[in-house]
Amino acid sequence: MKARIHMATSETETKTLDLSAHGITVPDVKRNPTPQTLYDDALGGAETSTIKAGNGALVAYSGAKTGRSPNDKHVVEGAETAKDVWWGPVNRPIDPDAFHQNRDRARAFLNAQDLLYVIDGFAGWDPEHRLKVRIICSRPYHALFMHNMLIRPTAEELAAFGEPDFVVYNAGQEHADPSVEGVTSITSVDLSFEDGEASILGTEYAGEMKKGVFTIMNYLMPKRGVLSMHCSATAHPTDGSSSLLFGLSGTGKTTLSADPKRALIGDDEHCWTDTGVFNIEGGCYAKTIDLSEEKEPDIYRALRFGAVLENVKVRDDGSIDWADYSITQNTRGSYPIEHISNAKIPCVAGHPTDVIFLTADAFGVLPPISKLTPEQAMYHFISGYTAKVAGTEVGVTDPEATFSPCFGGPFLVWHPSKYARMLADKMLEHGTNVWLINTGWSGGGFGVGSRINLNFTRAMVDAIHTGALANAPTEIDPVFGISVVTEVPGVPSDILRPRTAWADGDAYDTKARTLAALFNKNFKMYEDDCPPEVCAAGPRG
Repeated sequence: MKARIHMATSETETKTLDLSAHGITVPDVKRNPTPQTLYDDALGGAETSTIKAGNGALVAYSGAKTGRSPNDKHVVEGAETAKDVWWGPVNRPIDPDAFHQNRDRARAFLNAQDLLYVIDGFAGWDPEHRLKVRIICSRPYHALFMHNMLIRPTAEELAAFGEPDFVVYNAGQEHADPSVEGVTSITSVDLSFEDGEASILGTEYAGEMKKGVFTIMNYLMPKRGVLSMHCSATAHPTDGSSSLLFGLSGTGKTTLSADPKRALIGDDEHCWTDTGVFNIEGGCYAKTIDLSEEKEPDIYRALRFGAVLENVKVRDDGSIDWADYSITQNTRGSYPIEHISNAKIPCVAGHPTDVIFLTADAFGVLPPISKLTPEQAMYHFISGYTAKVAGTEVGVTDPEATFSPCFGGPFLVWHPSKYARMLADKMLEHGTNVWLINTGWSGGGFGVGSRINLNFTRAMVDAIHTGALANAPTEIDPVFGISVVTEVPGVPSDILRPRTAWADGDAYDTKARTLAALFNKNFKMYEDDCPPEVCAAGPRG
């Protein structure tokens, strides 16, 4: 049955699009509707909790799930993926028959709706490598979210879109069936590379769609010799080169990529090809807890009409209480990258001159800035270290070390060593410098020392980008073996040597050995798949 498709080009024009190949027979489908149409449907339809905030953004709520469900993600184990995929807690295998049961359950839910939305868009700004992705969903908020996060095709591109490379069925309002083999809860997020399909059951959190597409790219791009990366990227304003910033949540990746001296390529997902880098996404998905115009002016101003605010509290006057985390601390905002004034459109640039690994070391022992060898770069890339500060329990003061391979463990498909080898090869080929920047504590760990001043960190990043550190003096750290930069313009020299910044040098030595042991313990799970020189590039103590 051909669905009646409402196109974004006109309020009255309809075209037919055969969705029977996707098992969809709903007669009323809106394909790539305008944001205004999605606002009208969300505010005037069944989504009674959806509202328009005073800043113009659409405010929506994701229900019980306010974050991703990594323990419920499954990948079909097929003939090819069986040997490719890094199986384990990140990629849980599911049988093809079980996948089809879940997918058919999602299709059945969608077919029971009076109205559906189809968002056709691209993953990847480079036309040579982009994927055609189709989202099929029933919530206007989900459609607007993916209108923002995929790259929006022109009218001509949409007319010539053809069949998608990957289809995502979002039936998040429908619970998964735990009796299906491999399904362990009412939530199941499933990918089949063989079928080119994904299905979402039991979670309405919009980030599952975004990260599902990223996971797809993380498998297909390396297969084509293209490195996919969980990082932000900026471009030099005149020479076309780029710079990459890797870092886990809380390290400053988004904040430091909002650099008025450089153009923003993207804030989260990128690929590195033989010609340069490109953003995978058409928008940004920023945390908004404690957001302020003073601290994050670009993000604050980007949250206007066309943006989606997820799980935030709205006051009676329409203003947002950014500090309210009664629903979740993971409040989020999705907006088109065009909402950022210094965005580089199209979001592509040349090869990176610099790669920066960000870590918020709450132990306070890593140097504020150091330069890495290629082997050390692979080691720290695979480690993906940061440290979370202590919780709110009385008497709990020690930070918690967190390791996420390639600074994006939940989204990897291949073994981390594959991404690390590709990164090292590209850095060597293009003479890329690699830096480790600690945005965490200095002069002592959390509760003793102090958080490194953001202005100092910005000065370090600026010095990297201007080339001011090309001949800067360095010292080898006796525990971590990395080259500590000891002079940076605009940064007090007394904080650059971590041991001398501590009042008690012996206490520093003890804490440094503690962190070194955590690094070495974590890396043991990767040693069998890494060259000896990479295994030897870790801490010495």
